[in-house]
Amino acid sequence: MNTFLILLPLVLTLLYSLATVPILVWMERRVAAFIQDRVGPNRCNIGGIRLGGIIQSVADMMKLVFKEEFLPSHIKNRFYYLVAPCIAFISSFLTFMVIPYADNITLGSKIYYMQALPIDLGVLWFLAFAGLGVYGIILGGWASHSKFAILGAMRASAQVISYEVAMGLSLVSMLITYGTIHLNEMVTYQAQSFFIIPAWGVVIQPLATIIFIVTAFAETNRAPFDAAEGESEIVAGYLTEYGAMKFGLFFVAEYIAMAASGALIVTIFFGGYQLPYLNTSDLINNFETILWLIIIFAVVTTILFLRWMKKNSRFASSSNNETKIYTTVIIMFTTSAISLMAYYALDFSNSNEVGVMILQFMVFTIKLFILHFVFIWVRWTLPRFRYDQTQKLGWNILLPLSLANIFITAIVVVVGVNYGN
Repeated sequence: MNTFLILLPLVLTLLYSLATVPILVWMERRVAAFIQDRVGPNRCNIGGIRLGGIIQSVADMMKLVFKEEFLPSHIKNRFYYLVAPCIAFISSFLTFMVIPYADNITLGSKIYYMQALPIDLGVLWFLAFAGLGVYGIILGGWASHSKFAILGAMRASAQVISYEVAMGLSLVSMLITYGTIHLNEMVTYQAQSFFIIPAWGVVIQPLATIIFIVTAFAETNRAPFDAAEGESEIVAGYLTEYGAMKFGLFFVAEYIAMAASGALIVTIFFGGYQLPYLNTSDLINNFETILWLIIIFAVVTTILFLRWMKKNSRFASSSNNETKIYTTVIIMFTTSAISLMAYYALDFSNSNEVGVMILQFMVFTIKLFILHFVFIWVRWTLPRFRYDQTQKLGWNILLPLSLANIFITAIVVVVGVNYGN
């Protein structure tokens, strides 16, 4: 048990980053299809099993893994050409290491940290490796020795100096508010209440939330900030000369970066793994009651969702299969919650800490995937910004707003401290 809890954060890091990529690709396609009023992927199957289109994502990944490697003859420096996707991939993956997935759990006299890397410099670690990922893009564009690739690298360079300052300054106001740079302590702070509203970062710092979310879109190179790729303008930008798994590493790195940015946004601005009005102690003391409420909510949500599916599905050919898939997923969720409840009702364990840890994992996962939906929603709604428009947005709008927000936050904190004394 002790070894399992020690390795659990690392396992979760692998699950939330690498293992969720096929699911995120599936979400991307299904949400895009929904917005564009079409069916989406529903043909690729294994023995007739389509899983609502997830098999298509698995097939695409297998294709990239087994596709023949090809090196263009005009590449001048093959080492830099090959190492560039690795830099982008590793940097994206390492940003996940400091995210807290649940509160620290105490069993006996030993404390287990639910972070793969429980260091105090959590925010700084994220900023360091998130900013390092752009070097892979720049290096890949330069090493490709192609005019389109170098244009994409130049656009990435112009973009990174546009949003990075505003992103860092938006976090400064949050550090002043929380009084710490430790991510788990930030989540603990958000378990409080601001008057009658949960003291989440989005409530006490709405401007910083907007600035950081906008810059996070630019950080991940996703639309509307995907000028570095610009398929309609420069073929594929820095990706033009890449194929097979080299392209796959860049592709996976983008989704991992999106997942990592979403995880940090959830952690700093949306309460992390906390439920509104309930801190970890409250969950431990009232675990059985809270779990029963969650089970009832899951059952009611299942019924309402199935009724909505039956009423609003416009594609009769895929309606039944999709209904079965979504029903299965929600029933599995409900069954897991009931099984966990039965485990504690029968008193197989003398402690609720493990149950609360699992519950906090579920809360964090739900918040994260809601934010993933927002990322995808924005991508398929807004048109691409030109890189000069991105610079104007960063320097003329976001930078002054973030500086003003720091100034106001510092005044409020200083006045509050003096008033408290």
